[in-house]
Amino acid sequence: MTDNNAAQQIASGYAAGGAAVDLGAVVIDDAADAEAQVRIPLATLNRHGLVAGATGTGKTKTLQLLAEQLSDAGVPVVLADIKGDLSGLAQPGEGGDKLTARAQDIGDDWQATSYPVQFLSLGTSGRGVPIRASITSFGPLLLAKVLGLNATQESTLGLIFHWADQRGLALLDTKDLRSVIQYLTSDEGKEDLKGIGGVSAASAGVILRALSNLEAQGGDEFFGEPELEVADLLQQVGAQGVVNLLELSEVQTNPVLFSTFLMWLLAELFEELPEAGDLDRPKLVFFFDEAHLLFNDASKAFLDSIEQTVKLIRSKGVGVFFCTQLPTDVPNPVLSQLGARVQHAIRAFTPEDQKALSRTVKTYPTTEHYDLGQALTSLGTGEAIVTVLSETGAPTPVAWTRLRPPRSLMGAIGEDAVRSSARSSQLHAKYSETIDRESAYEKLAQKVPEASAEPSAEAPEKGEAQDAGMFQKAMENPAVRSFFRSAASAVGREVTRGLFGNRRR
Repeated sequence: MTDNNAAQQIASGYAAGGAAVDLGAVVIDDAADAEAQVRIPLATLNRHGLVAGATGTGKTKTLQLLAEQLSDAGVPVVLADIKGDLSGLAQPGEGGDKLTARAQDIGDDWQATSYPVQFLSLGTSGRGVPIRASITSFGPLLLAKVLGLNATQESTLGLIFHWADQRGLALLDTKDLRSVIQYLTSDEGKEDLKGIGGVSAASAGVILRALSNLEAQGGDEFFGEPELEVADLLQQVGAQGVVNLLELSEVQTNPVLFSTFLMWLLAELFEELPEAGDLDRPKLVFFFDEAHLLFNDASKAFLDSIEQTVKLIRSKGVGVFFCTQLPTDVPNPVLSQLGARVQHAIRAFTPEDQKALSRTVKTYPTTEHYDLGQALTSLGTGEAIVTVLSETGAPTPVAWTRLRPPRSLMGAIGEDAVRSSARSSQLHAKYSETIDRESAYEKLAQKVPEASAEPSAEAPEKGEAQDAGMFQKAMENPAVRSFFRSAASAVGREVTRGLFGNRRR
């Protein structure tokens, strides 16, 4: 039986005077109290959040539930659909005995509902409206992450971007970047960079090979124009916020690309949106799925930029939810900024799992009502341990929560339906056709023959060691240090760049 006093005591911390996202009901002693509700005040959603849990514990349905509630509140959402099963948001759900019983159990007046969904795809080969970014806009730091470059190669890439920026050479797609690298390793290009080092054959060869690998995996379809305008993500249909569903099933072979793209999109939102201050509800909520892919093998500069973006973007009225299997997948400086936590079950079969469980328990407020270590391994599908920020900014009590079922279809609507919806979108005419205007490739075509061979790189061990030595020696030169300072501050004729080196329009 439910301990009503305990359930109500927990629920009292979630009582919100204003609008809120309704998550579900408090569970005590394996039973839910329909009158003890768990809610997230809309005014606190720009304090960010975390949705975590092992595979099969209900994370995807939680994302669907949150997207529905936000849409109903008039808040647009950006949601990555990695597995392709969130398209059901566009159609009403299908009832059934189990769903009806669950709704009654938690006091939910469930009704089948559809939501306005805008289907987007990364690049031109997907089913949704294609979205792209130019190489110039993406910037060297994010591109280095996609290409898997080391610190020395990342610095070389930064120098290449700096040179192209200064000379007004637009890097729209991969062939533009390739042509600039080939030029800078030619005799004429080396003379252009005389006095500040240059682009070595070893680094150039590595970057060009990485570009070739990216193109072979279809990554070249993403880079180009027309480039996505972030204002197109802030739409409403009637009183409902639009769910921008980014289909990523076509690029699952390159998970680093889609995780880095999501970070680019978040950085673009930060750079483009005006300061908003404290709002009664966010302008947009951004769900960052498979977040561990973003942090794996990331450089310190990259992690620092993520931390800074997450810290500052709340002032633009944007809330960010990171979604992953374990809270420990997220670095502590970022994790500490995530005010709402929805933690599904954790598997603890190995010693490593046990350590992760112990560390996870420590990220939650202490509670007299649950043994959190036991609770986190005992949660059923569609149940979660929840704590959020109250409207006063204080953490709410830990609540074992039986979550509301989504009201839209819990499954895919099919490829044909997605394509049809995308073609009827108002964004289809704007983004469907690729534009290839004059850029670096065309301007350098006369200087570097198209058939020019890629720079020959030495054996990786010797070439990279030699390259690192050259970079270290060059950095001892005051002129070189001055050059990189100017690159960082984006002075002169350069493109102005933001936290990730992404272009500021």
